[in-house]
Amino acid sequence: MCRASAQKIERIAGRLFLKNTKTTASKNLKPAFFYLQSICYLCGLKNQTIMALSEQEIIRREKLQSLRNLGINPYPANLFPVNHTSKKIKESFEEGKKVIVAGRLMSVRDQGKACFAELQDSEGRFQLYVNRDVLCEGDDKTLYNQVFKKLTDLGDFIGIEGELFTTKVGAQCIRVDGFTFLSKTLRPLPLPKVDEDGKVHDAFNDAELRYRMRYVDLTVNQNVKETFIKRTKLFNAMRGFFNDAGYLEVETPVLQAIPGGAAARPFITHHNSLDIPLYMRIANELYLKRLIVGGFDGVYEFSKNFRNEGMDRTHNPEFTAMEIYVAYKDYNWMMEFTEKLLEHCAIGVNGTSDATFGENQISFKAPYARVTMTDSIKHFTGFDISGKNEAELFEAAKGMGIDVNETMGKGKLIDEIFGAKCEGNYIQPTFITDYPKEMSPLCKEHRDNPELTERFELMVCGKEVANAYSELNDPIDQRERFEDQMRLAAKGDDEANGIIDEDFLRALEYGMPPTSGLGIGMDRLMMFLTNNASIQEVLLFPQMRPEKKSAQIELSDEEKFIVDLLKKSENKMDLMQLKISANLSGKKWDASMKNLSKHGLTKVAVEGESKVVELVD
Repeated sequence: MCRASAQKIERIAGRLFLKNTKTTASKNLKPAFFYLQSICYLCGLKNQTIMALSEQEIIRREKLQSLRNLGINPYPANLFPVNHTSKKIKESFEEGKKVIVAGRLMSVRDQGKACFAELQDSEGRFQLYVNRDVLCEGDDKTLYNQVFKKLTDLGDFIGIEGELFTTKVGAQCIRVDGFTFLSKTLRPLPLPKVDEDGKVHDAFNDAELRYRMRYVDLTVNQNVKETFIKRTKLFNAMRGFFNDAGYLEVETPVLQAIPGGAAARPFITHHNSLDIPLYMRIANELYLKRLIVGGFDGVYEFSKNFRNEGMDRTHNPEFTAMEIYVAYKDYNWMMEFTEKLLEHCAIGVNGTSDATFGENQISFKAPYARVTMTDSIKHFTGFDISGKNEAELFEAAKGMGIDVNETMGKGKLIDEIFGAKCEGNYIQPTFITDYPKEMSPLCKEHRDNPELTERFELMVCGKEVANAYSELNDPIDQRERFEDQMRLAAKGDDEANGIIDEDFLRALEYGMPPTSGLGIGMDRLMMFLTNNASIQEVLLFPQMRPEKKSAQIELSDEEKFIVDLLKKSENKMDLMQLKISANLSGKKWDASMKNLSKHGLTKVAVEGESKVVELVD
């Protein structure tokens, strides 16, 4: 909408507002209600529910208009010349120094002609001292009396100019001599309160609300911001480790014609121009190996992967993985490399190789224990998987009380046994090595035992954090493994890959040197380094179920007026008093009350000898 049209609507809305406020039924309404209703009507938005606004939201919109009436733009476009942050001020505090800062107003202690306030920026909080006669040197005190004290709310973004000083009680402060509105907030922040005993009230700690409204979570819960600062430190530490080793960071496709590199159910989409199905990446392994074929000695990538599977406290359908492939290495070398990498990352994130996760103290200091998968299963179940066929493994798993079915092959059955009986026992970082061949279609056959592969997984606190191979580079063997996967897919295993990647096989036929590859789940590693039991806590915007929207109920003006009267009386009012205050005709009164009750918005209850009308939450 152009500015001229908006101004015209404002003028007409103002006339409608004046007309409405002269009616008998409108005298007790806040002016903002009819003003907003008029604007919505003229913009073609009459059906939007004005009543969805809370009282505080209506008041803030009134203040917004008041600022504009004073000639103050509550959303200015021009740059504000910040030259200090709260952290910088605290680290190099100098009495009398002039500073310019900006941030959210988070608290105010009004002392009449002066106020103490707290400003929050990206690095913390700092105290402000706002004195009326310092801020407004002349006779006009509007900036202090009206703008700062009456039209500024907690959560508003403001710019401050002033000088540093120390109060009589030794507190560091900014004496404000310049105040600029930067952004008016229309919704109140859910600010926690701390009583004299240090007990927190009204904390914003509902998990679902926090994940849906991460912008609010980051504002009012400072520890959350620290988690994501550490996440960036983790990525920087790992990237620096690889770069120092001389390896190259690359990018590979997210949309792939064949979902390869892992056993997982993919998301499927469609390319309209090519008229072909495409798959969201489940892993980047096969593309990185193509680059080793092409002559790079070491490549790595931080990739967004997508798996159309379940969601729980440790799984999100969109997640971040790191994969690295290094030529002329094997999985023994990669174990040592991984130990050094994770020790380096732990120190980079927390300043120490030790971490706390729940009740467990974890040490990421190298070296880590090494246990074969066969020995692990035998140790915790007494069952030796060596040489067992599919039927024997199926019966053994059932005998252990594990939920299995006929679609599962040997690899899946062994994986289920290990996951149910062994995995949770490894708290300290432990390499589980030498997996059965059926579990690892892209891994090289073990040099000493043809039934096994040269593979390891790193377990921490009972969860897999890393997975690595001596990579299979025999194209004939690789084709046979792919064909085995197709047979499993035909049996109904929805995690088996039912498509052979002929281009990858062609690449192997051109020759790939001996190579070792490592994959790390970055989100899960982050959980362990920051003591967060839920993956949602380390993702800025985790996947959520669709938000339930309350049904929009369109109310008549009379019904809205009755609801407004009830809200002013703390959601309850004597029936006769409400009827007199509403001053409606008998027909309109009856119709309005019937409709409000029908929609479950009000109820009538008997209290003593009278009836009361209550608003229903």
